[in-house]
Amino acid sequence: MAEFVKIYEDNPNPKEIAKVVAVLKRGGLIIYPTDTVYGLGCDITNNKALERVARIKGVKLEKANFSFVCHDLSNLSDYVKQIDTATFKVLKRALPGPYTFVLPGAKSLPNAFKKKKTVGIRVPDNNIALEIVKQLGNPIISTSIYDEDEILEYTTDPELILEKWDNLVDMVIDGGYGDNEPSTIIDFSGDEPEVIREGKGSLEIF
Repeated sequence: MAEFVKIYEDNPNPKEIAKVVAVLKRGGLIIYPTDTVYGLGCDITNNKALERVARIKGVKLEKANFSFVCHDLSNLSDYVKQIDTATFKVLKRALPGPYTFVLPGAKSLPNAFKKKKTVGIRVPDNNIALEIVKQLGNPIISTSIYDEDEILEYTTDPELILEKWDNLVDMVIDGGYGDNEPSTIIDFSGDEPEVIREGKGSLEIF
């Protein structure tokens, strides 16, 4: 059964954040709030945890398109090849915010992602998510939790999320009601930026 933890976004309690980090460090899966929809995540350096997420999503790990949730852009070069100044300026303008940027992957990516040519980078405008990755010391993966209900594609109520995911994950964080609009995905890995999905993030950042 999943642990259910209430954390307030305005002022995340360091003790509660430390509990989440402990779960991640031992290979646990968490459901956590972002500035868009609730995400399913684990430590990007833990292969067993990554395999669990891939199984839940029904994909092979090597084919999974998980995004990395980062605290800021300071360690970007650990995961992404050098990008041009214009691209970096767009990222600086847009982040933290409801965007996923697809960028060319670096050779130093964690083992599970070594064969990936690209990587999705997220810096959500949500203090809970940012404090988790800051205390963990490296990114967590992000993949949205879908709802099968056709009317509402994403579950926004943490208590309903707990009911559904109780036996699949180790911790569900109640950070208040989530949004039901996903992030805007922009691919910067080619010659020209390409909008893969228009979501909550405005395209006026260009």
